[in-house]
Order: sequence, then structure tokens, then C-alpha cells
Amino acid sequence: MSGTSSEQERAARTAESSATRPGGAPGPEGPPAPAGGDGDRTAGPPGDRRDDTEADRHTKVTVLVALVANLVIAVAKAAGGVLAGSPALLSEAAHSVADSLNEVFLLAALRRSRRPADARHPFGYGKERFFWSLLAAVGIFVMGGCFSFFQGFEALRGGAEEKFSGYVAGLIVLGVALVAEGVSLLRALHQVRRQGGGLAGLRDPALRTVVAEDGTAVLGVTLAMAGMALHMVTGQVVWEASASLAIGVLLVYVAYRLGRDARDQLIGAAADPELSGRIRALLQAQPEIDSVEALFTMQMGLDSTLVAARIDLMPGLESERVEEVAVRIKRSLARTFPEADQVFLDVTDRPAGEAGESPAATGERGGA
Repeated sequence: MSGTSSEQERAARTAESSATRPGGAPGPEGPPAPAGGDGDRTAGPPGDRRDDTEADRHTKVTVLVALVANLVIAVAKAAGGVLAGSPALLSEAAHSVADSLNEVFLLAALRRSRRPADARHPFGYGKERFFWSLLAAVGIFVMGGCFSFFQGFEALRGGAEEKFSGYVAGLIVLGVALVAEGVSLLRALHQVRRQGGGLAGLRDPALRTVVAEDGTAVLGVTLAMAGMALHMVTGQVVWEASASLAIGVLLVYVAYRLGRDARDQLIGAAADPELSGRIRALLQAQPEIDSVEALFTMQMGLDSTLVAARIDLMPGLESERVEEVAVRIKRSLARTFPEADQVFLDVTDRPAGEAGESPAATGERGGA
């Protein structure tokens, strides 16, 4: 960098403050401006936001289908479990109640995460999606897994006396539940395919939770049916108790996986490495950038990513030119990567080792 690095840095930060306030947050000088400086945030692939809204509508339908199925099944399982005195069936009823409550959490996530940014939350409410998904995971663990363990241990300790007619009723209830859960699971998997399939189709935590719940429910009902059938044939309650314990282990594992994913997002997970690599490549390809000293990314929501880069510009650039370069680079990032809607550039001439510190650690406004 030339001897005017401090002047260039101030100019770049001025451009950042006046042209690209994060997420449209209001600034002291007037109304909010879209990321990119002049509205270029919407210059990405046509229909990005419309597609997101459409995907949310499909996800909402999927969640509602799962909610209705779980409510009906919970009532049927509870009635059948009481009639049959079946711990496995009662465990499945608790599982369905937990799933029903979780669908309510997911509906709240879909509604609240799309609220626009405001002065209190300048980066928007995208992480609400991860928060409610975490609550859903806790619900699966407490209401489903723990109750299943309780029922299993109670059956082993005290035994159970069931009537043949009660078992027949219980197996019929589980058969109906298996069909209903299977229909809900097929609906969720159909949406996953519509959204790209594989990991891409499961990036929405609400949809991922529904798939996990329905898949677990199908497997849990199968275990409960097997436990009840073996108990009825052999007269040994250990089979049904074991099925209840197995359902508990399954639910705890699913809750752990869902909770871990939500935790990673809430504490600030970086963007996909492939996306980060493409962003770095675009920055390095700019003729005015000598080097990219540091690049930090963080997922702020389902389709919102914060990008903070510390760059070293070519020597000899005038301060006015630095301002133009900063604005143009941000617009280019916004056009190329629509999800990168929060972009911060910090111009520096420090050694790479020092520049590698996080923007927050340095306390500099340009990397805030």
C-alpha cells in the first residue's frame, strides 16, 4: 500500500457506511439503503425472494399436514395404550404429542423468521428459524425420549397384564398410525426433492425437522408393533419394554442431531466452504485488490449470509478511486451471490498475520 493508506481506509469505510448499510438498517443520515449501494441486491437470479416465499408456503403446508396427522395419531395411540395397558403404545403416544408441539414451534419459525430487519435487529430475524428448531429438538428429547425410557423401565419393574382384545386394538391403532406417518413422510420427502434433493433440499431447519420426526415416527411405530406382537405371542413383557426403550434411544439420538445443527447455526456457523471459496476467488480477481488478507462469513438466516473481508489494495490508488472500487466490489458480490446480503470491506495494509484477526477482535468499524 502507498503512504496514503489511512486516507484510503477512511474513504472505503465512508463508502461502506453511506452505500451499503447492513440489511437495510437505518443510518443517521437518512433512510436505509439496500446492500450493494443502489439496490443491486435484487440483481441476482430473477425470483430469488419469490422462490423463497414459495418454498416457505410449501414448507408450511408440509408442517400443517404433519401437525394434523400427529394430533389424530396421538389421541388414537393414547386411547389404545390405556385400553391395552401397553407401554410401547403409550411411548408412541408421547412421541406423537411431542411431534405435535414441535409442529407449532416450526410454524412459529416460518412466520417470525421472515420479519424484515429493524433498528433492534439490523441483521434481520433469520436466526429465529434455528431457535425454534432448537426448541423442537428439546421437545423431542424431553416429551418423547424421556417418557419412552420411563415407560420401558416401569414395564420391566412392574410387569403388565393385557387382554388379547386390547392388543388387537393397539395393533390396529399402530397400523393406522403407520399409514398416516408414512403419508406425512412422503409429503416431506416430495418437498425435499422439489428443493433440490439431498443436503440442498434439507437446508431449511423446519423441513429437516419434519423429515426427521416423520422418519423417526415410522421407525418407532414399527418397533412398537414388533414389541406388542412379541409380547402377545410369548407373554413376556420384556419385548414390549425393550421396544419402548429402543424408541427412547431413537428419539434422544434424533433430538441430539437436530439440536446440534440448530446450536451451530445460532452461535454463528460459517457459510458453506464452497461458497466462501467462490467469494474469495471473486475478490482476488478484482484488478484493484492486491491480496485478500482475511475473509469471514456467517449464516444469518436461511438465505442470508454476512461477508466481512479485509483486503489490501494496489499501491497508488487515490482516495476517490478507493471509494468507487469498494462500492463496485460490493455490487459485484451482491449480483453474483444473492445470499451475501450483508457485505463489509475493510481496507488495510497490515501484515497478513495481524490481518487474520477477526473483525470483531480488532474493534474496527470496517469489519464490524
